[in-house]
Amino acid sequence: MINYRVENLERLLVELKKEGVTILDNLETYDYGKFVHIPDNEGNKIELWQPIV
Repeated sequence: MINYRVENLERLLVELKKEGVTILDNLETYDYGKFVHIPDNEGNKIELWQPIV
């Protein structure tokens, strides 16, 4: 799985949904950050991560 660190995950999710990107799960929040998963064009899972700073 590839993991991408993003600056504002909630704003990015709004943009991804507008573009028709499939969101595989709900946004999860932990002590160390927020996570969500999307598929790439081949069906591989990509993890989007916004660390807590």
